[in-house]
Amino acid sequence: MATTTVNEPRMRQVVDWSASVWAGIVSGIIFLVLNLVLSRVLLGLSPWAILRYFASPILGDGVLPPPVHFRLDAAIVGFLFHMLLSIVFTMVLAFVIHRWGIWVGILGGALFGLALYVINFYNPLLPQFYVLRSWVMLATHMVFGALAGGIYEALEVEEYVPVED
Repeated sequence: MATTTVNEPRMRQVVDWSASVWAGIVSGIIFLVLNLVLSRVLLGLSPWAILRYFASPILGDGVLPPPVHFRLDAAIVGFLFHMLLSIVFTMVLAFVIHRWGIWVGILGGALFGLALYVINFYNPLLPQFYVLRSWVMLATHMVFGALAGGIYEALEVEEYVPVED
């Protein structure tokens, strides 16, 4: 006796945008703390210099000259701009990796972080960042990407929707 199969609709997985926002927040904060500490310890930079560099695309190059001391405007703008970019970059990463699981999230995220490093530190539109080119910045960007991808995959609630023909 032959059995007939019911035509099941094709399904596709959708991005969990909430998970991508939370992954961006967490990985962005860890990235920031790592940069503030490691650039001080290993590169001898003031932590305030890092926040000033993060603020410079918004506030302009005038925020960069020495002496490098605390500036409330640079700290606030640098932190907020950094967090906004962390969330946006993690949303882009989530869109790319959301179908493949945690290992692709971590490894693909690390490669994504490498790409962000190249874009940030070799971009002719951001020459102020050239001075920060270092293995520390490369490593923290790759850690950011790996964390963003891994955290996203860990938090993701898998949801599928029918594919419309």
